[in-house]
Amino acid sequence: MTAQTRTKGTVTHFLDTIDLSKQEMLDLFETIRMLKEADMQGAVPKILEGASLAMIFEEPSTRTRVSFETAMTDLGGHALYLKPGEIHFGSHEAIKDTARVISSMCHGIMLRAKEHESVMALAEHASVPVFNAMTYYNHPTQGVCDFFTMSENVPEGKRFEDIKVVFVGDSREDTGIMSKETGHMCATLGLDYTVCSPARYSMSEGEQAKIRAKMAETGGTLTVTDDVDAAIEGADFIVPDVWTYYGYEEEEADRLASFMPKYQLNMDMLDRAGAQCKALHCLPANRDVEITSEVLDHPTRSIVFQEAENRLHTQRGLLAWFLYPRMREADAALKQYNEGRLRSFLDTKLK
Repeated sequence: MTAQTRTKGTVTHFLDTIDLSKQEMLDLFETIRMLKEADMQGAVPKILEGASLAMIFEEPSTRTRVSFETAMTDLGGHALYLKPGEIHFGSHEAIKDTARVISSMCHGIMLRAKEHESVMALAEHASVPVFNAMTYYNHPTQGVCDFFTMSENVPEGKRFEDIKVVFVGDSREDTGIMSKETGHMCATLGLDYTVCSPARYSMSEGEQAKIRAKMAETGGTLTVTDDVDAAIEGADFIVPDVWTYYGYEEEEADRLASFMPKYQLNMDMLDRAGAQCKALHCLPANRDVEITSEVLDHPTRSIVFQEAENRLHTQRGLLAWFLYPRMREADAALKQYNEGRLRSFLDTKLK
């Protein structure tokens, strides 16, 4: 693992999918695939036995919390759910102090943060792996999950390396989280990526430059347009996201007027893209707004709920990939020695 952000020597954090190499991402996919197969057999290996993961949530979550907590249990470890009001993260205690304290007690730290700067500060001062579980800027755990799901649904006769991925919706700098994340994954994997948004909600020049710089290394392509028909032509996967956000209520009417109905993922859009095209959505979805219920629940064209289940398999893979190399395993003789020594001491003192 050479490309991820590193701090304090050998500690590797999971902060941004664009920091991984293509081979690292493919190896991560294979790890997820192996663990998913093991799960189908009821035989997930307990390779993180005795490990603990601190999960800090500044924002609510369904899939992220359930998947990380279940994944740690499945791998033999333990997850601690922490939220503001229960710990002093960033309020009565500096983030760097929280990072040092939790690092001394846990094997890893997961953070869903309001501000991207918070996860970066946590990683800077933590001496254990930090997992970015979404900020206002990106959502790397979701990104890995989405593209792993795509890898399981490549159109017949096509290679994964040749798929076309289209994001339709809000790609604005301050709100278009999944448009950026999808771009980072396409950049890392060298894929064909098209972003389709109304001009006022389009991807920033700075973000485009970041994605294109990575694609120059991997062979991917980026197209940014407001033309839906041109964007979806030949698409293998269409990715939407919500159009309205907490804290932007005053924009809701303008947003709905800008996106509806042209940018709504409905069966007409899916069919215009071609019979091979499938729909994703990171969830939660506003049914019949950015995506119709007909598409969301479609038995063959939607892979949304396969995608949602894959969050669990993805978290297992991420935890195994980043935490397993740091696990210390004593041999049976050393374990027996320490147990015998402690029992003997306690038996003597507590009679």
